[in-house]
Formats: sequence, C-alpha cells, structure tokens
Amino acid sequence: MKLIIASNNPGKIEEYRDILEPFGFQVVSQKQEAICLEVEETGTTFEENALLKARAIYENTHCCVISDDSGLEVEALGGEPGLYSARYKGLPTEHERRLAVLEGLKGSDNRKARFVTCICFIDESGQEHLFTGEWNGVIAEKEEGSNGFGYDPIFISEDGNGRTTASLPISFKEKYSHRAKAVEKLMAYLKLLRFTPSHL
Repeated sequence: MKLIIASNNPGKIEEYRDILEPFGFQVVSQKQEAICLEVEETGTTFEENALLKARAIYENTHCCVISDDSGLEVEALGGEPGLYSARYKGLPTEHERRLAVLEGLKGSDNRKARFVTCICFIDESGQEHLFTGEWNGVIAEKEEGSNGFGYDPIFISEDGNGRTTASLPISFKEKYSHRAKAVEKLMAYLKLLRFTPSHL
C-alpha cells in the first residue's frame, strides 16, 4: 500500500521509511509522486497545520498520507517561537533564530521550554488520525554541539543530563524526542490496526 510523506526532506523520508515499511507500506515523498503543492500553514496549532498539509495531499491522490508539524515553545517568551519555529522573526538561518531565542531570555530566570510535534495520518478511506508528542526541558545559556538541527544546540531535555541535544548522539534524539514519542503512538495504532481480529 502506497503512503505519501508530505515532505521532500530526505532524512525525514528515510526515517519514516524505516518505521513504516515493516507495516506493508510503500513509502514515497511528494517529489516521487510529482506533487508540487506548497501548502500555506495558516493553522493556529500544530495539529491544524499537520491536517492542512495531509489533506492537501490526500485530496490530490486518495492515497495514505503522513504529515507533521512541530516547533519549540519557550515559556518566558510566551510560547514563541512555536508555530513559527522554522521562520522565527523572519530570520534566514537556524543560527540566527537560536540567537534570537537566547537574546530574548537574557535576564530571565525562567528557561523552561518544550518541543512539540503532531503527526497526521490519513488512511485510504480518508479517516484522519492525530498523534502528538512533547519533550520538556530548558534553554541553555549558549549554543553547544553540532549534532541535530534547528534548536537542538540550545535545548537541554529533561533526560539529557544537562547537555544540549546537539551535544549528544543522534540516537539519543531518535529515542527520546517529541517526534519519537508521536511516532511511537502512530506505530502502536498501526500495530493495533494490523493485528486485531477484525483486520485479519
């Protein structure tokens, strides 16, 4: 059964392929299906944006689809960058966006933060399923580490032993992150779907 990932990010496609092919899915990217949609993320939550992207692909293909939306929420910044994590303050690079967060926290004792992700899975019949994951932690005083991407060099997770995510092995993030938690819920659903008597 074909499953389209609403992304052209090679790393993300490969990650989903490793997870989902054992369930009998043929995992492909938008590009492989010649889908050139650029969905405007007008939602007010991660869930809404994930749904918008998945629905746009499904309406054009009527195949199974997965999309996700995620970001970093910093308590002292009123939840920013949040939905705008990938384009925070209109800054063009990840490094600049990280510095903007650090600058915004100068003089603040509250450095609590969390990563949030929402995965939307639409099955062949068009039914929509949402799976969310959260990863709590704090913002570091400065950038550290070169593993990962985005805000990883300034995020110290609750299970990171005081080290930023970017200073730990990639395998650590793959096991504990917000996306890992959402994917775990998706996998549990697919296993239930596959092995319950009504689907044998």
